[in-house]
Amino acid sequence: MAVESNGSSVCFGSKLPDIKFTKLFINGEFVDALSGKTFETIDPRTGEVIARIAEGDAEDVDLAVKAARNAFDHGPWPRLPGSNRRRIMLKFADLVEQNIEELAALDAIDAGKLFSMGKAIDIPSVVNTLQYYAGAADKIHGKMLKMSRELQGYTLREPIGVVGHITPWNYPSNMFFMKASPALAAGCTMVIKPAEQTPLSALYYAHLSKLAGVPDGVINVITGFGPTAGAAISSHMDIDKVSFTGSTEVGRLVMQAAAASNLKPVSLELGGKSPLLIFNDANVDTAARLAFLGVFSNKGELCVASSRVLVQEGIYDELVEKLAKKAKAWVVGDPFDPSSCQGPQVDKNQYDKILSYIEHGKREGATLLIGGKPCGEKGYYIEPTIFTNVMDNMLIAQDEIFGPVMSLMKFKTIDEGIKRANATRYGLAAGIVTKDLNVANTVSRSIRAGVVWINCYVAFDTDCPYGGYKMSGFGRELGLETLDQYLQVKAVVTPIYDSPWL
Repeated sequence: MAVESNGSSVCFGSKLPDIKFTKLFINGEFVDALSGKTFETIDPRTGEVIARIAEGDAEDVDLAVKAARNAFDHGPWPRLPGSNRRRIMLKFADLVEQNIEELAALDAIDAGKLFSMGKAIDIPSVVNTLQYYAGAADKIHGKMLKMSRELQGYTLREPIGVVGHITPWNYPSNMFFMKASPALAAGCTMVIKPAEQTPLSALYYAHLSKLAGVPDGVINVITGFGPTAGAAISSHMDIDKVSFTGSTEVGRLVMQAAAASNLKPVSLELGGKSPLLIFNDANVDTAARLAFLGVFSNKGELCVASSRVLVQEGIYDELVEKLAKKAKAWVVGDPFDPSSCQGPQVDKNQYDKILSYIEHGKREGATLLIGGKPCGEKGYYIEPTIFTNVMDNMLIAQDEIFGPVMSLMKFKTIDEGIKRANATRYGLAAGIVTKDLNVANTVSRSIRAGVVWINCYVAFDTDCPYGGYKMSGFGRELGLETLDQYLQVKAVVTPIYDSPWL
């Protein structure tokens, strides 16, 4: 496989972006943490420090919640006509679009994401998400109720209140707005904690929200660590709802803290070990492309990664050959290099974790077809790795690796494929590759997962909700369904007298 130089690069203009925002954003202002503490954010291309970021903890979260509570209870945002919220959100989207190169560059140096993909896909998707929910802001309605006796009833859909958002590091920009956009449209205020690995773009978005006219206190950003800042959000008595994306283990802690505090509702988008089922009648070139895309997009740091590729035995050998060929041509290198297909893993911990899983796979008896090693002289780069002859009980077939590691598994019958697809504690996503409509319909209804892609994969769209079954969590991101997570339903009933109609 090709491995490019991963030294310093030239990007967007003639240099890497200046780091403009490193402090907490509370009540419309950038401020130091009360403790004065900071932490390092690291460039995964080199392992070097990019900047020191304010380290918020429980005291800072409390200040941010007070600002958000005041903005909700007494501020204009929940009381604005939806059309006014729409206008501000559209301006916010315009500002994101105007700063697309700088934002893509921030995610490239902080998360190791491909700069070209950030410009072409991630940041435009952010713009689209903001615009989509801006369009929903003035279309949130209750309904009239057909009561069974002399009563008149209707429902109101009211913003749930102060929301705590805890976002992951694999898609720092997208996840910020998957959570913030519907909450803004609903009229909520919020405290957002980005992952400690990737704080830079979140702080920039806070700055842009102020320029867009989002009132002070509506968006607050607390950078810091999960066990301190994240735990403080989950357990805060004055936060009305928490939305978390991350690991199943941490999701449990978030849910426990929410229950033990003020019993706030929680939505969780957690781990995945998603199957891609490829049937004998599939176009093998299409199947190979989708399998490769489903595992190696975003260097495997993908919640819905199709890391379990189940292939019907009739085309197994041919598919293996095509996947090996693709892996050999895959360019691992600096995310600012236009020829790179894969950048570095987000940090040293994730890099070490992935390499340890690769060693597990070897010890358990899976066949290493290709890859399996670090690459480059510095930074956190790993070769695209493919295992064959993987069994359901192997660790690499059960655990979410969150890296560029594919497990190839062979099956005979449709029933066996379905059974093995469901042989996981997760249920986030799945894929099917077949030309047979009956197979597609039967299998898609049989797999327990929140989204099933047929003859496509990673086919996200703002209007299409996704989320988990089983230990992949509950609640949905994207789509109009997500608005329900940020709204309360209130029923209002009055008696009616001497009406000719009920």
